[in-house]
Amino acid sequence: MILFGSIINALLIVLGAIFGRFLHNIPERMKETVMYGIGLAVSVIGIQMTFESTQVLIVIVSIVVGAVIGEWIDLDELVNKLGHWIESKMPAKKEGPGVAQGFVTATLIFVIGSMAIIGAIDSGLRNDHDVLVMKGIIDGFTSIILSSTLGIGVAIAAVPVFLYQGIITIFSTQISKYIPDELLNFFISEMTATGGLMILAIGLNLIGITKIRVANLIPGILVVAVVVSIVYVL
Repeated sequence: MILFGSIINALLIVLGAIFGRFLHNIPERMKETVMYGIGLAVSVIGIQMTFESTQVLIVIVSIVVGAVIGEWIDLDELVNKLGHWIESKMPAKKEGPGVAQGFVTATLIFVIGSMAIIGAIDSGLRNDHDVLVMKGIIDGFTSIILSSTLGIGVAIAAVPVFLYQGIITIFSTQISKYIPDELLNFFISEMTATGGLMILAIGLNLIGITKIRVANLIPGILVVAVVVSIVYVL
């Protein structure tokens, strides 16, 4: 079953988020410090990812053009509206972060990254789910920490993660017929670096240093695909 890896990944996120809710009674001071710790760790991961680029100009162009597109359609507002709509359908919560914050933050962390794409492609091309299962384990532990501070909205992030990876997996069954391996590897390296900047932005937001509308940067991933294709052809 080619979607096995995506299913396991989504399930581990849900299980981790549910387990993390049992830790929600920890002192506020500890929650704050834990959140700063998560933010620092996420920032370091983002910085490491940016070094995957072989042509940093592609990353810069993709981020800038993607930001323009994202602000034009205000993707961040759309994603937050979805989160708030989901929150409105759930029982009222007296205190603490809402569902929207946990949903948006977790979705961005779990979706952006090379493991999601590489793992999904491996599932589709070779029926090899090792990368996605490994990602699922990492996401599961991350969701424990996130849900303990950001709430149950983290669990809902499993839905877009499954859809995103599942779609890539299904399309990748045909990808080798049309895209050369060299071009695919080129895209993955530049996409990873561009996504790394977005992950860094998420980390800085979690720490409280910035309030970057990270979702508005996501179109940059599509820009990467276009720019990489043009550079490859030229």
